[in-house]
Amino acid sequence: MVLIPGGEFAMGSDHAYPEEAPVRRVRVDPFWMDLTPVTNAEFARFVAETGFVTFAEIAPTREQYPMARPDMLKAGSAVFQPTRGPVPMHDSGAWWDYRFGASWRKPLGPGSSHEALPDHPVVHVTYDDAVAYAAWAGKRLPTEAEWEFAARGGLEGRDYAWGDELEPGGATLANYWQGQFPYQNLLTDGWERTSPVRSYPPNGYGLYDMIGNVWELTSDWYAMPQAPASPCCTSVNPRGPAVSDDHAKLGPRRVMKGGSHLCAENYCRRYRPAARHPQMADTSTSHAGFRCVRDA
Repeated sequence: MVLIPGGEFAMGSDHAYPEEAPVRRVRVDPFWMDLTPVTNAEFARFVAETGFVTFAEIAPTREQYPMARPDMLKAGSAVFQPTRGPVPMHDSGAWWDYRFGASWRKPLGPGSSHEALPDHPVVHVTYDDAVAYAAWAGKRLPTEAEWEFAARGGLEGRDYAWGDELEPGGATLANYWQGQFPYQNLLTDGWERTSPVRSYPPNGYGLYDMIGNVWELTSDWYAMPQAPASPCCTSVNPRGPAVSDDHAKLGPRRVMKGGSHLCAENYCRRYRPAARHPQMADTSTSHAGFRCVRDA
């Protein structure tokens, strides 16, 4: 872990996606943060010591999903599958496949194995899975404010974790999608899916993979940011709302940060510290993981 010094910063963005606005002043206390996302090897040690079974490894029941087809009530998780050509960008079902047998152990489903990817971020984990790991490790999940402060690496108000250019000097500084999503992956960065942690330079605080590779879960419920009561006000260690927006309609959702290897220029330009996205509590995917923090 590395000690993040804490301090005040401008959180959010006023010139990107609407859920990032408004920019507001926030201060966080110092905290320790994992250098990298939790890897398959680290998660495997947790499971070996505790016998923990993740959400994706447990078959859903009729009581949980009364409208589900009987043939879909099997353990599995969402795996990205590239399309053969252009598709409507609002139809995410065109590239997500609920694959029976997919889990952190088998990232692509039957026939795949986490053992071939020991230094890649663990995926197919839900919020509760991440919380269980963090408790075992004597840590916790970061708040959204802590995560964003750390991702900025000491840079104030910049678009990216390394400055205002996505690819300064033509350099690829994170694992994101190159080409036209979801069918054309140019593999400029050399990785079709996740990459080993530490494959790219660290940010100003020495943290790796804060941008791209996998989305990272935080402890905050997802809701639209609120403007401060006064322009002069600074929120101190904000913890997010008591429940997610539209909880009754959409279900419980937590904030994810950092974007993933599926973020592209033509879709989901969320490989930025200010970017945020909701993740359903009962959903695991092949592009979402987490890292932990500890109070200083």
